[in-house]
Amino acid sequence: MAATYVARATKVRHRSAFLLLGSVQTTLIFTLTAILVPLPRIGREFDLERADLILLSAAYGLAFAGLLLFGGRLADRYGGRHTLTAGLAIFGTASAVAPLAPGIGALLAVRFAQGAGAALVAPAAMAVLRAVFPAPTAYGRALATWGGLSILGATAGNLLSGVISALLSWRWVFAVPLAVAVAALVLAPRLLPETAPSRGRSLDLSGALLATAGITLTSYGLVVTAARPWLSAGVLVPLLAGAALLVAFMCAEEHTRDPLLPPGFLLDRRRALALTATATSACGTAMAFVVLSLHLQQARDWSPLQVSAAFVPFAIVLVASGWLAKPLIDRYGVQTTMVAGLSMGAAGLALLALTGLDPYIPYAYGLLPGLVLLPAGAAASFAGAAVLSVEGVRRQQIGLAGGVLNTAMEVGPTVLFAVLLTLGSDASSLAATGAALAVVAILAYRMK
Repeated sequence: MAATYVARATKVRHRSAFLLLGSVQTTLIFTLTAILVPLPRIGREFDLERADLILLSAAYGLAFAGLLLFGGRLADRYGGRHTLTAGLAIFGTASAVAPLAPGIGALLAVRFAQGAGAALVAPAAMAVLRAVFPAPTAYGRALATWGGLSILGATAGNLLSGVISALLSWRWVFAVPLAVAVAALVLAPRLLPETAPSRGRSLDLSGALLATAGITLTSYGLVVTAARPWLSAGVLVPLLAGAALLVAFMCAEEHTRDPLLPPGFLLDRRRALALTATATSACGTAMAFVVLSLHLQQARDWSPLQVSAAFVPFAIVLVASGWLAKPLIDRYGVQTTMVAGLSMGAAGLALLALTGLDPYIPYAYGLLPGLVLLPAGAAASFAGAAVLSVEGVRRQQIGLAGGVLNTAMEVGPTVLFAVLLTLGSDASSLAATGAALAVVAILAYRMK
């Protein structure tokens, strides 16, 4: 009887911890997409040009992606829960200041600060998750669900931001990350276990500086291609500088005793495949959200509330697919599930490119089929990639693995998205993104 009670209490504690960590992870991606639907309103209020809007939409992701590797090292060095708490404090403070922003400069600053806090939180959350579920089977089950949380957060960002900005103001969108950050700071000491720090490891500050600057500059250079010519100084200077810094980072890591990113970490074929699938899937969902949100508001004159309503089926399918991901992985294997997910995502984007942007085709026939196929495929792809990305990773490197995985999630919506968006029309961008998912699906199939 006592053993049964203890087992039940442990199960409840584990579920509560996962719910807290999952809510935090979902909120980090919610914050990435939360300003996309109200972006036209922000532009009108602050009298912004297209380049300003592009930079504003990317600011959070630039800081997030640039600092993730260092965030992973901090989580491994000082323990997941301590790093998580520090990141939440930064993230929550920036979210509290954001609604008060009087102009584009202040809003950009707080978006960068939010991204910096998120870069500490995301890998630390994965390190704590490993401590919550030490058994391999339970950890694999948790990871399969974890993989779909990012796209769930992105969907929630599009749905809720439209409702909030329509009923109140775009400034109230930041109340969601603030509330979650405060709740998590209060509950973390009660629900989350301590994680053992790796005191013998150095921080590799020089590597962190080179990686952060390289990723941020390269990402920025690619992002601004949507507003400036590829051969302009505004694009070439950050691109070349960022590339040079990344080369310097890789050279420095070869000669560092305790490197930030061990040179062989990304050479594992299955891990490289998982990260590529994560980046392309994240790019696919971001492309659909941004292109459709702007198209429906600008070309069809839909309100933010109508745009949010259009994505409701997307959210329903996403949640359902997330629940099915783990049983599918158990039955068919990680790579088979991932191949199927990538293929469905590619088909969904192709349908959106063919019929979703035609204002004369009804929603039920034009948009809805793509908005069902894409989330079903993305959920399966993310779940399989999350499991595959940490396969064989030592416990002391879970923070690093979380940082790399989340970097791939941010590189997709920030870098790949920026490149594919420059291909011409919205339909071309959607089709090219779908083709990229199809290519990754073929590679994953051949690697089985």
